[in-house]
Amino acid sequence: MPTVLVTGAARGLGLELVRQYAADGWTVLACARAPAQAAALEALAAGAAGRVEVHALDLDDHATVDALAARLAGRAIDVLLNAAGVMGHGSFAAEGLAFGRFGRSDFDDWMQVLRVNTIGPMKMAEAFVGHVAASRQKKIVALSSVVGSIGGNRAGSLYAYRASKAALNAIMRSMALDLGKSHDIVAAPIHPGWVRTDMGGPRADIDVATSVAGMRRVIDGLDAARAGRFWAYDGSELPW
Repeated sequence: MPTVLVTGAARGLGLELVRQYAADGWTVLACARAPAQAAALEALAAGAAGRVEVHALDLDDHATVDALAARLAGRAIDVLLNAAGVMGHGSFAAEGLAFGRFGRSDFDDWMQVLRVNTIGPMKMAEAFVGHVAASRQKKIVALSSVVGSIGGNRAGSLYAYRASKAALNAIMRSMALDLGKSHDIVAAPIHPGWVRTDMGGPRADIDVATSVAGMRRVIDGLDAARAGRFWAYDGSELPW
């Protein structure tokens, strides 16, 4: 069976990705910053008959990324799935578009958002490109957001988060071009929808199971012709 590596696996979309892939018989390398504090993930792994391996990894600490890549040397990873992400201090779920509005910028917070959402997936790709290239499926996927669409921005605000996801989209586009040529790797960003998580809030459109099932269908259908394009969980294509 194939292998998927999931970052941000402790909760929300990451945890549901682990659950669904494991239920389908995949080997899942589930990565979390503090596995000992991720009770739901540990319980899921305990009941997965060895299909879920839990690993410590912090996208803001590149030494942990390099250490895990070395620990997994020789392991083929069919899908490298960067699900970890942050919005920064405050709460979009509670404040809506008032969160991250113009005039309220905390630039130290900006740097944290960019390190995790933008630089983190790039570091993961560079560290694990050999693992992915050795697999059968050869896919690198990053969870982006519709708010990273410049052409689709009709509401403003959310400056740091929008910037981090727009930059991530640019990275994934270049990665699709470069790694497609050098390693036959398919790379693409995916918008998971507005999901009822701690980040999205209780008024969001869909639940995590619906989002993840849709994203998995999109990932399954990724090929060279669909690489480097911006997809939504429902299979629709989004503007850059």
